[in-house]
Amino acid sequence: MDKKERLLRAKIPGPETGIEVKHTICDICCPSFHCGIDAYVKDGKVIKIEGTADHPVNHGLLCPKGLSNRQYIYRPDRIRTPLRRVGARGEGKFEPITWEEAYAEIARKLNAIKAESGAESVLFYSGYSKWYRPFLHRFTYSFGSPNFLTESSSCMTSTFLNWWVTTGNPMCSSDVLNSGVFLGWAFNPYYSRHIAALNVEKRKAEGMKVIIVDPRVTPASLKLADIHLRPRTGTDGAVALGLAHILIRDGKTDQEYIDKYVYGYPQFAEYVKDFTPERVEQLTGVPAAQLEQAAAMIADNLPLSINESAAPLAHHRNGFQNYRAIMALSAILGCFDRKGGQIPIQFSYNYLSGGFPTREEEFIMAHHDRVKAPAVGAERFPIWNDFIHEAQANDLSRQIETGKPYPIRAMFGMGMNYRISPDDERLKKNLMGLDFLVNTELFLTDTCKFCDIVLPACTSFERSELKSYGGGYLYYTKPVIDRLYDSRSDVEILCQLARALDMDDELLTQDPETCLAYILQDLPISLEELKASDKPVKVPGVEPYVPGAMLEKGLNTESGKFELWSLAIEKHPGFDPLPTYRPPFDDRPDSDLPMVLSSSPRMPNALHSRLHKVPWNRSLRPEPMADLSHEDAARLGVVQGDTIEISSHKGAIRVKVNLTCKAEPGVICLYHSYPEADVNSITDNEILDPYSGFPTYRETRVCVRKV
Repeated sequence: MDKKERLLRAKIPGPETGIEVKHTICDICCPSFHCGIDAYVKDGKVIKIEGTADHPVNHGLLCPKGLSNRQYIYRPDRIRTPLRRVGARGEGKFEPITWEEAYAEIARKLNAIKAESGAESVLFYSGYSKWYRPFLHRFTYSFGSPNFLTESSSCMTSTFLNWWVTTGNPMCSSDVLNSGVFLGWAFNPYYSRHIAALNVEKRKAEGMKVIIVDPRVTPASLKLADIHLRPRTGTDGAVALGLAHILIRDGKTDQEYIDKYVYGYPQFAEYVKDFTPERVEQLTGVPAAQLEQAAAMIADNLPLSINESAAPLAHHRNGFQNYRAIMALSAILGCFDRKGGQIPIQFSYNYLSGGFPTREEEFIMAHHDRVKAPAVGAERFPIWNDFIHEAQANDLSRQIETGKPYPIRAMFGMGMNYRISPDDERLKKNLMGLDFLVNTELFLTDTCKFCDIVLPACTSFERSELKSYGGGYLYYTKPVIDRLYDSRSDVEILCQLARALDMDDELLTQDPETCLAYILQDLPISLEELKASDKPVKVPGVEPYVPGAMLEKGLNTESGKFELWSLAIEKHPGFDPLPTYRPPFDDRPDSDLPMVLSSSPRMPNALHSRLHKVPWNRSLRPEPMADLSHEDAARLGVVQGDTIEISSHKGAIRVKVNLTCKAEPGVICLYHSYPEADVNSITDNEILDPYSGFPTYRETRVCVRKV
């Protein structure tokens, strides 16, 4: 073997091999990270990927999802050209058409429906990925529709709503590097958000105490926890109120801070008197002595930082209030907006804080005055509607079925995946009854198969996009390979479609870069300067946030304080201004459905259904398997690999059993989005959190039997 062949086999970049290293990002998962990637490119094709060592977020690390990018972008089922349905809706029969034909048909249909039934009868839906959302959001309002819907109706936005209600700000981060004790509520970074483990591991080695709260045994509880509290699923709020009870009882709160910065403390302190350790043990299963131990560890090792968990806490009918109860601990201990505690952040661009303001909000809301109707879910979920400029997608089926307060006739989707919805067959049936359906996607998904027009998008390897990162970074990526087939960038599609619709929008009808230049116009760096760099650029003049600055200025709540008693919630009769506790599962008879199904615990190799057809990832769990405790297995008479049936009042599915010591007895866990065992088909779209509208993915009452 000669030298060149050895270099080629080792994929060594350089003139001899013709291999070039180019920089981009992974866009498979949520925008919290979007890790840097070194793409090894030869003859226009990606042959290898690694993490970018000097990227400000991942520092060269990639998770199993990110490492799958090469197989992901070259999946054989990529959509190659715009498609028009030719068979009956749902048959999945299409003919290729040109982009011009697709745009013309979409514009004609949407404008006609708008003229006949109003702009509100058209909904615009974003699933994955999320990078184009400011553009689609503006597009929706420019069209005149209130109905910008996203999969975030089930992911993360409940967290934003919680902080808006409590502090008048959309988000907080945990200042782990300065914490004395870390409260990791549903903290499982080794399976999800892997970068989040690094600072906790570092500080633990330096002496920080770690308390993990999770019904399951997880890598985090095994590797990090000084104390592992295991409440019964859905009872987290009672644990938090019990900790508050002990801290107040023992005089461990920060009264000076409370007097100055907290609203509603007397009512909160009175309410938590009932949550004695003994009662909390009855409600949650956490031993009273262990709760006392955890409270003492917190009090003796301040400041306290708390993990932010978007999904496990929110996916219960009491999820919003449970979350409020947990975050109340940061207020009574004087750790909100304090070094080592919860630091308020404001988004710079597309859900991420770079430490600098942009005109993203102005860009999105510029034509909101054209909206003349309430959004889907506005009446049913008034607190959501007060704070979140999105329709609540979990109310969509109800509105389609009833036509109230107005009919829905069409959907334009980008990455829309109906399978993410609880009782997804109900949503599919309702969507199939609409007059016109469009979806933009990478792959011909089950949702695409019942659409009238399907548009092919490209991946992050084939386009440019703007990213904001913490620490003052902006990144305008470049394509590392040519677009595959006849795919296009999502934002390019939106700008071209705006012109086809003859939309009165001075920015969208130009091009994406004109829009981005508008958003960044106040910064001391231009889009052209960002384009000149292959990696993230530090924005000049960005100073680190000084903890306490927001408190001293006054919070953006009616009281100007951290509201344990929410004046925003108080306006709505029937809702509790305090973070009160309600038990889960209170309306399903145990005799008929004795177990609880948790339908979306994380796996390190998957994200929804996006990686189920990537061979490397699918090989890690090729079949849908339900995690079951050994105690439940003995009771049901099943062993590893047996087939079981899981049934709810909505239907039944059959899967293999995976026995594990990590599972909570009485709870069966099944990852979602396997089409051959669609767990969301047996969940309920009517049992929703009344505050946020979030689905109860983690508390479906079921019966389990051996087949």
